[in-house]
Amino acid sequence: MSLRIKTFEEYKTEYKKSVNNPERFWAEIADKFSWQKKWDTILNWNFDEPSVEWFGGGKLNITENLLDRHLDENGTKTAFFWEPNDSTGTAKKITYQGLYDEVCQLSNALRKLGVKKGDRVCIYMPMVLESVVAILACARIGAVHSIIFAGFSAQALADRINDATAKVVITSDGLYRGDKQVALKSMVDDALNDCPSIEHCVVLNVTNEKVNMQQGRDVDYHTIIKNEPKHCPPEIMESEDPLFILYTSGSTGKPKGVVHSCAGYMIYSAYSFQNVFQGEENDVFWCTADIGWITGHTYIVYGPLLSGVTSVMFEGIPTYPHPGRFWEVCEKYNVNQFYTAPTAIRSLMGFGLTPVNKFDLSSLKVIGSVGEPINEEAWTWYFENIGKKKCALVDTWWQTETGGIMISGLGNLSPMQPMHAGYPLPGIQPILLDSEGMIITENEVEGYLCMAYPWPSIIRTTYGDHERCKNTYFSNYKGYYFTGDGAKRDKNGMYRIIGRVDDVINVSGHRFGTAEIEDAINMDDFVIESAVVAFPHDIKGQGIYAYVVVDQRGESSDEDITSSIINCVSARIGKIAKPDKIQIVEGLPKTRSGKIMRRILRKIAEGERSNFGDTSTLLDPEVVDKIVRKAL
Repeated sequence: MSLRIKTFEEYKTEYKKSVNNPERFWAEIADKFSWQKKWDTILNWNFDEPSVEWFGGGKLNITENLLDRHLDENGTKTAFFWEPNDSTGTAKKITYQGLYDEVCQLSNALRKLGVKKGDRVCIYMPMVLESVVAILACARIGAVHSIIFAGFSAQALADRINDATAKVVITSDGLYRGDKQVALKSMVDDALNDCPSIEHCVVLNVTNEKVNMQQGRDVDYHTIIKNEPKHCPPEIMESEDPLFILYTSGSTGKPKGVVHSCAGYMIYSAYSFQNVFQGEENDVFWCTADIGWITGHTYIVYGPLLSGVTSVMFEGIPTYPHPGRFWEVCEKYNVNQFYTAPTAIRSLMGFGLTPVNKFDLSSLKVIGSVGEPINEEAWTWYFENIGKKKCALVDTWWQTETGGIMISGLGNLSPMQPMHAGYPLPGIQPILLDSEGMIITENEVEGYLCMAYPWPSIIRTTYGDHERCKNTYFSNYKGYYFTGDGAKRDKNGMYRIIGRVDDVINVSGHRFGTAEIEDAINMDDFVIESAVVAFPHDIKGQGIYAYVVVDQRGESSDEDITSSIINCVSARIGKIAKPDKIQIVEGLPKTRSGKIMRRILRKIAEGERSNFGDTSTLLDPEVVDKIVRKAL
């Protein structure tokens, strides 16, 4: 099933078709999938309520499209190469037939545990093949999966289980992450002390950790699937039945349970995957994300499997047991498309080129970036040293709420420009609005990034609280989906994302995206990484407060570094953009997904020293204390 555009001219044609007649455009794509019953209506939508329904009346099961349909011709094809945390460990692989067999066995076992269509199942697992099996087993029987990143605390886990009123949790005894071993089951036990909805806990043995198994509640993964048949009739789902809930940490408030539906998500995840990465039949794709985040959902599990490709799944981290681990894996599996985060790229830059040059990266065709706008220095390093100036670099923009990549280059078909995501995919209709909510039609402008028309994988609701969905995404600008991001559109119509609107700083009437200032700061030779926030300023309205992580400083003082940074920003943007305060810090407060928790930095810049709200998603909470002690 090929959905791939093959030339940039074809992209232009397809894009026009998608805007002129969106329903016909998506119906033609949807027709290439397997349906138990075709749809009655293509689209009903209203952004005021909001209500979006694609392919109403259609019936299907997504696992038939990503497993069953491949078995006759490609059952022996490798679905996943699995690479362990440590390079000395035992690698594995699983074919499409093998994956089908294991999914069906777990599906049957879950049904025997009482899991029915519509029940919620939480998955709190490491990056092992059984986590994919668990996801697809839920989808096979119509259960709504809610994956929770296996780095969250017991309290964060409990909060999400309770919000979803999950019936079953699937976990493991523990996990390996770099040189650490984490006891997952003990954290689940702590969480389940306050989770009355849970009836069963399924436990996979990964680390041989000794665990407590509560009689009547806890069951062993391999024991329950051992005698189950390798066939399970799929639950027939309505197009708009929920497929999964994924909680976003957000910058404020409790996590939001983003809900995606079966048909629309299926269609868009496959379409975006094939076109952004431009993979061919025998290519090997590797997305380094964790399945606990939307990137892992869409571009480890659903998009690649729907497209019948071979993927790499990696248990470890980029710097263990050595800083060339990513590149070692690329060489080992002859990876053709490689997709990672700017945070990873920037951290690996600090080790220099020696770890890169040890390995053969000639198999790479497309390299990608995801999670945040990639700064120019990291873009250039990635393009020149990993892509060897021959690979297309796709700087993808999208969100948990969008389900798939929205603005990006299409492999090597599209023009590239550092720090520019590029053009919208067919079917995506971005607009820029001014401060009055009016559409800006010309190019070489900046505005609030909104979407004027629904696409198949748009968020349907926030679980249990539709009003929150409406208020967050559809109330700021009536009739539009508001992304929360600001963006620039250049003279050629290419988009550059400049950061969250609440991360835009107004200095004496001049608006600067924090990403833009951070990019300038990061160009300084001393700087590894930075984060910029606004703070109240008596003269300018808002001042610029920069938190900066520096490289080896040698004999240089804090004053030397600060002066160098100011000169760098002044040279790249102008003196109006130079930071008013620069604090040199050991590290930045990041969530486990690698995002900087800017609300904490804003509070510190504003003088707050203790009340920072929920910090359960932070990778290292001690970083905050260190910043506070040295705050300016």
